[in-house]
Amino acid sequence: MVGAEPPKSRSDLGVRTVSGIVMVAVAGTALLLGGAVWIAFVCAISVGVLYEWIRMARRAVPGPGGRAAWNFAGMLYVGIGAAMLLFLHNDAFTLAPVMTLLSAVIAVDVGAYFTGRTLRGPKIAPSISPSKTWSGLLGGAIGATLALFTAARLWQEGAIWLTPRGAAADAVSCFGTEPCWYATAGAVPLFATCLMTGILVAVCAQAGDFFESWMKRRAGLKDSGNLIPGHGGFFDRADGLLAVLFVLGLMILFQPR
Repeated sequence: MVGAEPPKSRSDLGVRTVSGIVMVAVAGTALLLGGAVWIAFVCAISVGVLYEWIRMARRAVPGPGGRAAWNFAGMLYVGIGAAMLLFLHNDAFTLAPVMTLLSAVIAVDVGAYFTGRTLRGPKIAPSISPSKTWSGLLGGAIGATLALFTAARLWQEGAIWLTPRGAAADAVSCFGTEPCWYATAGAVPLFATCLMTGILVAVCAQAGDFFESWMKRRAGLKDSGNLIPGHGGFFDRADGLLAVLFVLGLMILFQPR
């Protein structure tokens, strides 16, 4: 969610806080346990998001042909995102890949929220999402950059290893045997790379948020669902992350060999 949001009532804020704590606890437990628990968690969230997608498509798209096309697109979009979450956290790697991605997306939300509320300024697309500002997008990009740079420095210092489990840790590796960019880059090239990546993450998260807002407006809905008290639906909470995962999946699928 990029930009400032309207203030919530105290009762709504309490419900949102409790729901947020429960969501963090459940997701964190699944992440730490990994294995079958993580797979089940990702599949459950994916089914919830896809259900909300289909529900919105039925309200927004006329005709069975158009709805079928949107349903297929939803399965592709959500499926690639889920596959990336499972790929980034499996028996071959530590928690570093998925934790870095999640930290970057969370940093986008946090940076955008506080920057947007503080600086405000021009709206990006008020007809789609009236609370999102350009200052929020800038804050989100800065937040993602700092999160990525911090993670990369931790990898360099050996605090977080991104090596296959059980393999010799004589060099930091990334999804393979060749050293990653952060293993050999200096501080300045490293920060520049994190900056470019952070901007990409922020823009993708922003696009995912706008896309979901556009779908809700077409469907005439305020939230994608009501399964999470005070937060709406699963799609409402995962819109930015899902877009980042989708783009990352396409980059991996179509990378030069």
